[in-house]
Amino acid sequence: MNAVLNSTCSRPGKPTDNAMVESFNGRLRQECLNEHWFMSLEDARGKIEQWRRFYNEARPHGALDWKTPSEFALQHGFKPVLQGKKEPKILTSER
Repeated sequence: MNAVLNSTCSRPGKPTDNAMVESFNGRLRQECLNEHWFMSLEDARGKIEQWRRFYNEARPHGALDWKTPSEFALQHGFKPVLQGKKEPKILTSER
């Protein structure tokens, strides 16, 4: 039965089966869920989306030598795409 387990599933009580997901879940809880009161489902979706954008676009990551994903992408030759007055988005399909 263990050989049939999907790689995205973790066995109960075995968080080391997928340490990357467990690490992300801990950060989501610590940096977002524990920091906000959610007044409605819509409010929760908005606050979580705002945190997701911060996490993926502006938050420095240890795996990226403590650079933001945008800084890391620019340093490695990806071209930014300007959209209005927002920070540049990085297109990973252009190099």
